[in-house]
Amino acid sequence: MTKAAVVLSEELWQIGHGESHPLRPERLQRAYELLTAYEAFDGHHSRLFSTRSATRDELLLFHSEEYVDAVQSLSRGEKSHTPSRYNFGAGDNPIFEGMYDIAAWKVGAALRATELVTSGEVDVAFSPAGGMHHARSDHASGFCIFNDLAVIIHSMLAQGLRVAYVDIDVHHGDGVQEAFYDTDRVLTVSVHESGHFIFPGTGFVQDTGRGVGRGFSVNLPLAPYTDDDVYVWAFEQVVPPLLSWFEPDIVVSQLGIDTHFLDPLGHLTLTTKGYTQVVRMIKESAPRWVALGGGGYEVSVMPRAWTMAYSIMSGQEFPDQFPPSYAEKYGRGTLSDHSNPNTEATTKDITRRHAAKAIDTLREKIPGLRQ
Repeated sequence: MTKAAVVLSEELWQIGHGESHPLRPERLQRAYELLTAYEAFDGHHSRLFSTRSATRDELLLFHSEEYVDAVQSLSRGEKSHTPSRYNFGAGDNPIFEGMYDIAAWKVGAALRATELVTSGEVDVAFSPAGGMHHARSDHASGFCIFNDLAVIIHSMLAQGLRVAYVDIDVHHGDGVQEAFYDTDRVLTVSVHESGHFIFPGTGFVQDTGRGVGRGFSVNLPLAPYTDDDVYVWAFEQVVPPLLSWFEPDIVVSQLGIDTHFLDPLGHLTLTTKGYTQVVRMIKESAPRWVALGGGGYEVSVMPRAWTMAYSIMSGQEFPDQFPPSYAEKYGRGTLSDHSNPNTEATTKDITRRHAAKAIDTLREKIPGLRQ
């Protein structure tokens, strides 16, 4: 059995954006409770680790000093920085008490997961609280304050590692792509709903990198209503061949489940079956693996999907029916989806043709996909 770990502790859901915000703290608490109800951490092949806070120097691996100072000041309610300059305000990125602390804890969790993998203590580590892929070096974006993914990839590069990044969130991983757009030491691959239809409006097939990084940024935008069959087929055409070509020392993944058909913020129609098929392909292609969470805003779905993802990471099999302790608190249910949204044949044909056109363009532009 693969040695696996989860980095997750209650500090990560004590403070948050608030219950009316999509990124509410309950998401992480429910994931923790479902994993522990399944007794996912046997202490031998699978372990649970607490998080820590990222230091200022660690945040500065990616973020600017001015921005780190601003987040800390705004978090304390001080008026020395203008919120709008850093993209804070009503809506996606509200200011709240403890904002700096929770964002630093999320980065710290990702760093703890990274340390476990790079030290050889485990083969794969999963930090569900992470995956904040929209944050830029000098401003917040899309619910994301600090970009844990960019920080840990920079820490890996400092160790001389070759890193591949795979993002399956419904939204384009724009912050991570921009962080490594001009280097050939990091391969970034984002499979997402097309920016023509959804935030952040980026991530098109022609966006392939800059300078020596050309060909090392790969985007596979998909049409709304893409379902399991088309998504899994398209992913298989692009991601495993690229990882085989690039030969990374380590794979970092963002495992957002806002691709699910019940998610309120996206328009793809995946089920947990399609999601886990993709997670399994990542596992099969990764020599070592640091997995982060990401989007997922239907609280009945996210804990199930991430528990299923961890079962793949750790090589465990969990019963489909919820454990009694979890069912008593949240209601009876199953890990897997037992219903599938009806996708008309005409819609499936359209989404497949859209994906096929994108893949053909990528094969022309990306050296790693040329046969």
